[in-house]
Amino acid sequence: MTNSEKLIYLIKYLLSERPDLGAADIPCGKEERFRLFRGLVNIRPPKPVSPEFLRVQDEFLQEELLSRGITDVRDMTRAERGIYLWKGDITTLRCGAIVNAANSAMLGCFQPCHGCIDNAIHTFAGVQLRLECAEIMRRQGHEEPTGSAKITSAYNLPCGNIIHTVGPIVNGGLSEAHRIQLESCYRACLETAWENGIRSTAFCCISTGVFGFPQKAAAETAVSAVRNFIKTHDIEVIFNVFKQDDFDIYKRLLG
Repeated sequence: MTNSEKLIYLIKYLLSERPDLGAADIPCGKEERFRLFRGLVNIRPPKPVSPEFLRVQDEFLQEELLSRGITDVRDMTRAERGIYLWKGDITTLRCGAIVNAANSAMLGCFQPCHGCIDNAIHTFAGVQLRLECAEIMRRQGHEEPTGSAKITSAYNLPCGNIIHTVGPIVNGGLSEAHRIQLESCYRACLETAWENGIRSTAFCCISTGVFGFPQKAAAETAVSAVRNFIKTHDIEVIFNVFKQDDFDIYKRLLG
């Protein structure tokens, strides 16, 4: 099958699981088809899937990854000792692990085609990621606490693993408790990476965006936590940003 035919197969499979959605026409354009595929993946609950679906999905996502391009941490220039600053799509980054800003359910974003990093990571990793997260949460028996971390496989992403953490939600004014919780996120992720032999970890801007943590304060907390950790651990950290204003904030703080 061509990649276009694989995408149509995946869409038809996902639609066949959802008779409640009624009949749906498959769009003609590639972008529209991918958006439909992504939306169906986003709303899919963690349940068994056929080996054939996984084979086609993995082939499709791997070809998509190659078309988007991969950035390797080894090709980056350090901003300071042990720390890199990179603006780009974290789902195309090859390093030991990337950090996902998860919610307390730890199952990914169920809002179709939402712009959050949790949605993107689950989309491009594949449906296996939600299945693994669901099994972790089933064994845990309760929602993930703020400031802790869990590690999973990365599946179709170029990184080695994904480390998931739940950041604090800031409603109203920023408190010292929020800063402590965010610092705990960075420390827990780094400790998890270190314990699993991972020596390069990429952080997104945890808790900013819809979680409401002010960008500058979040970056200050992140940089401080990382600098303290790498004083005693030989691990490299990439601060990954997607927006220019976040890049400018980190650039002023580093180096």
